[in-house]
Amino acid sequence: MSLPLAAEPTIFVGRNGFGKTNLVESLFYLTNLRSHRVSSDAVLVRSGAADAQLTATVENAGRELTVDLTVRGEGANKAAINGRPVRRTREIAGILRSVLFAPEDLALVRGEPADRRRFLDEIVGNRGPGAVADKSDYDRVLRQRSALLKSAAAAMRRGGGDAASIISTLDVWDVQLAGYGSKVIAARINDVAKLKPLFSQAYSSIAPHSRPATLAYRSSLGPEVVNLDGTALEVASIEELMIERLAAIRDKEIERGQSLLGPHRDDLDIILGSDVAKGFASHGESWSLALSLRLGTVELLRADGIEPVIMLDDVFAELDAARRTHLAAFVDSAEQLLITAAVAEDLPDGIGGRVIGVDIEENEGQRRSVIQEVS
Repeated sequence: MSLPLAAEPTIFVGRNGFGKTNLVESLFYLTNLRSHRVSSDAVLVRSGAADAQLTATVENAGRELTVDLTVRGEGANKAAINGRPVRRTREIAGILRSVLFAPEDLALVRGEPADRRRFLDEIVGNRGPGAVADKSDYDRVLRQRSALLKSAAAAMRRGGGDAASIISTLDVWDVQLAGYGSKVIAARINDVAKLKPLFSQAYSSIAPHSRPATLAYRSSLGPEVVNLDGTALEVASIEELMIERLAAIRDKEIERGQSLLGPHRDDLDIILGSDVAKGFASHGESWSLALSLRLGTVELLRADGIEPVIMLDDVFAELDAARRTHLAAFVDSAEQLLITAAVAEDLPDGIGGRVIGVDIEENEGQRRSVIQEVS
């Protein structure tokens, strides 16, 4: 399937399960190197196929760049820029900048810390390949160190000298974990500091009669990694603190066989009034908070001179009339807007643009999505 998209609103209309979300999901994947719906790449590949192919030509900073990405059901993905293969897929980060609003966004408020960490890493990832590399390297060291902790725990249960030998190597892994982890933590904290006023302003606009809303980064290292002005300590200071804290809890980590400190244990507190919103915010308040996070993200990118592609995946069907109207007014200024909807009636008044129908075609038992210009 090949589809040219102009700098205008484009609306994809089709029944649920016909493939509308696949279109915006593919662009989200090119931006963030992951799906917004599932954690495994394997389910993104059509049954019976070895891989999925994504290609997009993007105008980036006055240049036209074509990105080719091969998503594999098993093994490492591959990517190329303008036909030239890159060593690591993360090198394509930052070529396409996009922000996706989706029904899954409710998990940012009501879900687990992992949902909010992924949101933060999306924001940081917009910095480009360097920021993505720090998180990728941290995850790699974390996996290796956690495996070592499990081995140490098993060796201690067996007895003998293996445990001491394994434990002696932990100092090296602590240094690596703290080196990458401090960069991830600092980047997250600094972006939260920039996002916070934009989020608060968006929420007060959506819900003017509600309590004020704000954000706070909660680090497993403690509150001292955040300065009084909301910015992060220097990376070197965070690194030093992390090494110190890892040494202090080593026995506990070995006992549990897992890494207990670092950005993989952090959270973003979404605060309504004086309380963390998770667990007590109403359904309407939760949607307003989730929308405000996305609206704030768009404005954060715009503050850096970036106009992202804005994508709304069946989100109008989830909102009441007031929130629909507010979101419609906000995206009216988008340079490029992509919307999916099951029926045109889901869209609020004032939303217009190119309309493309999405349908299903069956051939010898195989189903595939097809698109057709409607207006």
